[in-house]
Amino acid sequence: MTPRYALELDGVSVWFGGRRVLDGLSWTARVGELTALLGPNGAGKTTALRCVTGLLQPESGRVRVMGGSPGDANERIGLMPQSVGAWSAVRPGELLRYLAGLYPDPMPVGDLVDALGLAPLLNRPYRRLSGGEQQAVNLAGALVGRPELVLLDEPTAGMDPHARRRTWQVISGLRGRGVSVLLTTHDMDEAARLADRVWIMDAGRVTVSGTVAELTAEASLEDVFLRHTGGAA
Repeated sequence: MTPRYALELDGVSVWFGGRRVLDGLSWTARVGELTALLGPNGAGKTTALRCVTGLLQPESGRVRVMGGSPGDANERIGLMPQSVGAWSAVRPGELLRYLAGLYPDPMPVGDLVDALGLAPLLNRPYRRLSGGEQQAVNLAGALVGRPELVLLDEPTAGMDPHARRRTWQVISGLRGRGVSVLLTTHDMDEAARLADRVWIMDAGRVTVSGTVAELTAEASLEDVFLRHTGGAA
């Protein structure tokens, strides 16, 4: 039976060095929807993602991923981090062909190259790409295995407007195919355009949530964000 939620965090708390980074954090991401997780720097978004991927065990609370425990469904998840230092010496073309070979039914590498405008980058070492170009390669790597759930951490950071629009089209296409997507971003326009539901967090807990239509009925998403987060935004 398909779970209702791709992700569930219920009362999750994490401490680092005597500081509570996640403070009873609770939110959900529905199957087949694009969920945006927003918050200022230091709000705990990346820590929450580490709990989702199983890289971090919370002190309390529960995390469910595709109806199971974190780590149980990693082969069904595509993760796009903000940087991948281990890829620095690899050329994108070689990298994507290698990643495709890890899956029984990968997406055609050529389709990803065309969709994300990667053709001019394929034979350049990853470390010599700009930040935005690396992000495009990271996204292709996250999608090549046809994941059911995609975790996108600041996917368009450093991208020029053309690359950003291509990336938005690819992300929208994922949702159109029933893929569940979790997006973290500081770009309010990006969240408003792409997301079905938005969770805004500050100081390790959710401060407000709703559909984009609900949250922006009387103000812009940026205004809502500023109203419900601290000065670090």
